[in-house]
Amino acid sequence: MATTPNTITSIIFFLFIVVFVTNNTPCEAQLSSTFYDGSCPNALRTIRTTIRAAISRERRMAASIIRLHFHDCFVQGCDASILLDDGPSIVSEKNALPNKGSVRGYEVIEAAKSEVEEICPGVVSCADILTLAARDASEMVGGPSWTVKLGRRDSTTASLVLAETGSLPSFKAPLDTLISTFDNNGLNARDMVALSGAHTIGQSQCFLFRDRIYNNGSDIDAGFASTRRRGCPTNGGDGNLAPLDLVTPNSFDNNYFKNLIQKKGLLESDQVLFSGGSADSIVREYSNNPSKFKSDFATAMVKMSEIRPLTGQEGVIRRICGALP
Repeated sequence: MATTPNTITSIIFFLFIVVFVTNNTPCEAQLSSTFYDGSCPNALRTIRTTIRAAISRERRMAASIIRLHFHDCFVQGCDASILLDDGPSIVSEKNALPNKGSVRGYEVIEAAKSEVEEICPGVVSCADILTLAARDASEMVGGPSWTVKLGRRDSTTASLVLAETGSLPSFKAPLDTLISTFDNNGLNARDMVALSGAHTIGQSQCFLFRDRIYNNGSDIDAGFASTRRRGCPTNGGDGNLAPLDLVTPNSFDNNYFKNLIQKKGLLESDQVLFSGGSADSIVREYSNNPSKFKSDFATAMVKMSEIRPLTGQEGVIRRICGALP
């Protein structure tokens, strides 16, 4: 068949339309477990080494890193906004009431970032480092491991307002409020109970549980309350620490749930998970089945780590986690 000038013109026009549509159709960048395989193949090993060293120096740091990740993801999504210091355009989330003097581990993430910058400058985001660090921290203290999907980018904003006004669950929150807060982030009640199980490690400050141990309520074991009062006076000692799990405070296990059944939850938001409500059955299940708890915890951590990530051309890759480029 002969090709006429009109036919050639039509073909060229058709190809132009195809190229135009292809280049202008929005596509959602996806997280991938192999994201850095080509651009920084030693990133994961380098991060793991730094995190393991920090936890070896201080076992409590495992709980702190997991909590740091949690407090990041619940405000603006998993974008490392919590790592930003105050700056010309930043009001740091570090100063929010749920974070100030309580959330810790910033320097560990910064150290891991520094090590990665040495081998792959400007490639690996602080958001991905924090996500990987939480997985490595769990593994280091006997908790589960899981595959982390990568490709997050770092925010150029922070929100102290969101951090202070309900995005983060309160230590005094009732069960329905906790369920609602988690649901707002795509996490169901089972995810909430599993993630709360991270309190099987770590410690809490006196001012967070003082009201609970002195109120003589029916939802707290009398002997447990008496023991906790020794290190938490009615006045002063606000920063005094007590383990969230009295039995095995440095090992990731299911004793947290056994404690709740015995009315030995340290925080009000812990004990409310076993208080005659809809979460009771999940607490009982985890107290009897540690492998199910660890499996569900890993699943919930993956879901949490994928809350509203910045990907593709969104955000930036910070060279220093506490500062904008």
